[in-house]
Amino acid sequence: MAEHDSFGVYLHVPFCATRCGYCDFNTYTPTEVASSHAEYLDAIERELELAAARTAAERGERTPPRADTVFVGGGTPSLLGAEGLSRLLGAVRDTFGLAPNAEVTTESNPESTSPGYFAGLREADFTRVSLGMQSASTPVLKVLDRTHTPGRAVAAAREALAAGFDHVNLDMIYGTPTETDDDVRATLDAILSTGVDHVSAYSLIVEDGTAMARKVRRGELPAPEEEVYARRYELIAQTLEAAGFGWYEVSNWSKPGGECRHNLLYWRDGQWWGAGPGAHSYIGRERFANVKRPERYADILRGGELPIRFTETVTDAEHHDEQVMLGLRLKEGIPAGWVGEGARGVVDKHVRGGLLTAGERIAVTDAGRLLADGIVTDILAAE
Repeated sequence: MAEHDSFGVYLHVPFCATRCGYCDFNTYTPTEVASSHAEYLDAIERELELAAARTAAERGERTPPRADTVFVGGGTPSLLGAEGLSRLLGAVRDTFGLAPNAEVTTESNPESTSPGYFAGLREADFTRVSLGMQSASTPVLKVLDRTHTPGRAVAAAREALAAGFDHVNLDMIYGTPTETDDDVRATLDAILSTGVDHVSAYSLIVEDGTAMARKVRRGELPAPEEEVYARRYELIAQTLEAAGFGWYEVSNWSKPGGECRHNLLYWRDGQWWGAGPGAHSYIGRERFANVKRPERYADILRGGELPIRFTETVTDAEHHDEQVMLGLRLKEGIPAGWVGEGARGVVDKHVRGGLLTAGERIAVTDAGRLLADGIVTDILAAE
């Protein structure tokens, strides 16, 4: 069972103005898709109506679970504008409904935001904004194929705060080929100058099939090195924590009360419905995903059916492994009872090595954060 009972709704916006070289998400530029924003909004409203009816029926109740959290991701949700995003949130409110004090987040690209955009989001009752900054270095942004300038991300964060958002996140990526330690320091300085209460820092993963992977394979860009990742992570952690940010998940830091509740729902084994092309859901012990192409997605919904392309049942063993894997990425860790007797020796070994703490709960230490994935592998292999 999950430790925390909560329900979320994820809304996937598949549109991007351009494609970043490192991205392998289900996104489409204007030349790659014929579906319009209006057709997408019509279709996602239909999906939410069908989804709410299905979840209510599966619960044996007249109404579906109300959303404790809503997260609009992409893609580039800000391309829909505040009006389009307000319509999305309205569809959630009209179908699932929102719990009191629900967290409502949208990702946004700094280049497609403005003071008026943020004001419109606040008027629509969005409570949180996540902005993709990635780096304060123009050369690094060029390697990533990002179109915004470093200064625009900083300005956008300040505009969001000025519009009345208490919770604003800036995403950064570290380990980009050609990046230096000074580039990372400059990015952190820029972030801290804004007054945001949340920072996500992700190591660059060169995904197969991306433009960046092809450049690395051809020798046009150097491959990332694990030692560099480790050094950069330590620099980020030390800088943010000295500035009053606390880590609550291996890649996420916040000021007190600024944690992203929607992402915590994922890590704490919560349930969610994912709406939109390619979106994934997890209801009960069923994991399922929608068709990816926006045109096909809309066609199926016009026919009155949910656009689900595959479904799988999560076994007890798989569920256990996922609970341990995700829970040990959190500072709060997991209940000690989740770890089988066969792995007690492994846990004790990592406690002696200073990588885990153990008692009623098992959690990674500050030193163990960088090795969290390996620690999980050791524990699961020993069970």
